[in-house]
This record gives sequence, C-alpha cells and structure tokens, in this order.
Amino acid sequence: MRYLPLTDADRSSMLATIGVDSVDALFRDVPDHAKLPGKIAGLPDHKGELEVERHLSRLAAKNVTASSVPFFVGAGAYKHHVPASVDQILLRGEFLTSYTPYQPEVTQGTLQYLFEFQTQVALLTGMDVANASMYDGATGTAEAVLMAARVNKRNKVILSGGLHPHYREVVETTCGIMGMDIRAQAPDWKNAEDLSALLDAETACVVVQTPSLFGHLRDFTALCDAAHAKGVMVIVVVTEVVSLGLLPSPGSMGADIVVCEGQSIGNGLNFGGPYVGLFATRDKYVRQMPGRLCGQTVDADGKRGFVLTLSTREQHIRREKATSNICTNSGLCALAFTIHLSLLGEQGLVQLARINHANAVTLADKLSAVKGVSVVNDGFFNEFTVKLPKKAAKVVSKLAAKDILAGVPVSRLYPDVEGLDDLLLVAATEINSVEDMDALVRGLEEVL
Repeated sequence: MRYLPLTDADRSSMLATIGVDSVDALFRDVPDHAKLPGKIAGLPDHKGELEVERHLSRLAAKNVTASSVPFFVGAGAYKHHVPASVDQILLRGEFLTSYTPYQPEVTQGTLQYLFEFQTQVALLTGMDVANASMYDGATGTAEAVLMAARVNKRNKVILSGGLHPHYREVVETTCGIMGMDIRAQAPDWKNAEDLSALLDAETACVVVQTPSLFGHLRDFTALCDAAHAKGVMVIVVVTEVVSLGLLPSPGSMGADIVVCEGQSIGNGLNFGGPYVGLFATRDKYVRQMPGRLCGQTVDADGKRGFVLTLSTREQHIRREKATSNICTNSGLCALAFTIHLSLLGEQGLVQLARINHANAVTLADKLSAVKGVSVVNDGFFNEFTVKLPKKAAKVVSKLAAKDILAGVPVSRLYPDVEGLDDLLLVAATEINSVEDMDALVRGLEEVL
C-alpha cells in the first residue's frame, strides 16, 4: 500500500496538541440537525488500492476513446495528431518541474519559450503583441471583454450568435457579476446576423467567432470598420487555431483583441482539459492586457537574455494597478503548443490546414449524397453543420452504439432553444481516413 493512514496514537497526539479531545469536537459548530446520523445510503465502504484500481479500470473500459473509432466530434475541442516528440521534450525535468516565474530572470529557459510562444501567437493572429498564455479560450474571452471595458470605459457587450455557447456562459458569469450588460444574440446557424446595427455609444465591445460555432467562415473587416467608427472594440474568437494556417488572420480584418483556444496544436483532447488560451492585441492596448508578457534584451556583457516585461497580477504589482487575477499561465500546454508549431514550421502548418480542409470537403460531399442529409454551410474550414431528417441527438446515440462518434448535436449546446434539434456539427481533421468517412456514411444510411 502506498498510502499509510494515521494510527490512533498519531490522531490522539494531534488532537492533544490543538487542545480537543476528539475529532467530533472539530465539527462542534455544525448543528446536530445538519449532521448525518450514520453512513450515507448507497455508498460502499472503503476498499484497498487493488480493489479501487480494478473498479476504476472497469469504469474506464466503458469509455469509447477518440482514437479507437471513427471520430468526427469538434465544437471547440479537436482531435489532431500530436507527434511523440512533443511529449518527449515536455518530459525534460527543466520543463516538467517548472512553475510560474516568481523570480523570472532566474528561469531563462521558461522565459525564452514563453517569448517564442508569444511570437508565434502574434504571427498567427496578425496582432502586434501576445501574452504568455491564458487558461483556455473561454476564460480568455471573458478577460478580453473586461479589458475592452477598461479601455473605453463602457458597459454593454454584444455577443455574436456564432460564438460558442460555453464561451458565452463564461463571459456572462465573469462579466455579469461585474454589472456589465451582456447582450447575447440568438444562435446564428444560418450566418445571417447583422451586428453592426446593434452598436452604439454605450457598447464596449462586440465578440465574434470565426469559423463560427456552426463552421461558417466570416470576414469581419466591415464590422471592424463600423465598430471603430463608434469607438467599439472588436474581439475575435478562434476555437480551431489550425484554421489560421489557411484563413486570413483576425488582425488583418482589424480586430482589436484576438482570443484563441490553442488546444489543437500540441495538446490532446485530454477529456476536456487542461487547454491553453491564446491572447493577442494591439500595441496601444498592451498596458491593459491581462496575464504576463516576456521580453528579449541583452545582459551587461551584451549576451541575449529574457525578462518578465509586464505582469498584471495583483500579487506582483500594486492592487489598484492590476488588470487581472489570473494566477498562472498554462505553462506546459503553452510549451507543447510551441514545440509542435516549431516542428511544423510555417509551411507545415499551412499543409496541415490544407489537409484538414480537404478532408472536411470530402466528408461534406459524401454526407450530402445521403438521402435526407444536407450541408447548411456555403463555406467552412474543417467543421460544418448538417441538417438531418431526424433529431440529431438520437442519430448520434444510435451511431455511438455502432462505435461511430458522429459529431455534436446542436441541441446539446442549446438545450433550451427550439428549432435546432435536427442540426449536427461534424468535424474532420487530418486523423480522419476515407474508411472513417465511409463508415459514417454507412451508419447514417442505416439509422436514418
């Protein structure tokens, strides 16, 4: 047994030291009516380590893993191939044991890879400056909204109907408690919303996404022009960062802040986390950017070195000057991103993006040939929405029973919105073979 519990003598000694005669005395402030009279019904007694391992193994065996069956699930988290070299480099002790740089200049290696990470993110997004990572795309979006409110001192926020609803919920939770006026638009699965008409002198920012939740490709140049004419900041969200290897950057459209989920590069699905948020903005807003910023300089001997240029957390600076309470960065996840992108290189990323798009086009053509199935998108990257003749959730369940993970029913993301039951989000990345696609087609033909 790796875990050795305390003996009765150990407990008695500890209780005597703190001046009580029993463990129950530690809970004396809890009223008797709130205490359970005995064991909780239905919960088993404790077990040994071997029994626990066997039980957990039986539970794990019920899962169908993404790598073991045809897999077309996306909606903000994507299955990509991560080279074995990424994890091998991550396992180096210098990286694996490194934590947030409280004495930053001592950890030159950490500062250097964060500097390289920032450079990569700025280039990908087409922005001037990027920070040293956020927790994930959703919390990064909330931080971006708070930043926009600090910059223009306004209170109203417009959220696109193409924004992932989980991102919307995080913004509503984080910014709503600050008293901000959050205006979330209806799900825009037809790609028809006009956000320019909603902007006014009270609007702090408008938050949009490309590709949208429904896979639509969107050019926000006109929206950025209209927003800037009214002093409104534009926040562009990208949940599939591989798309930036092929599509125009948000910075080229005029975005003020860009937030991405970086999971697709270097990081596996990992049952939903941890992930890594990318955050980039314009030079003029750098003092309002959350997180930390690493910079390059030279030492007294003229040798290249790295420094923590900007830190916005109240632990590091005066509380009234802080712009964020983010307490760390997703260090290993950010490093995995940097390693993978470095291995790919610019041309490799472009090629990866092209393969993703080509696979998605092939899949869309195959699905369109199935009776009753139609693709609603005019254009897409590696994810699109299909309309089915039956409820998508039931179709997905039937296909899962055939060991085919077909995608994400829109109704799962919007359970309280009517009219979306027959919509299915389908993603195809470089991992999907033609055989996988044919299996999905055959499965749909059987269950529809």
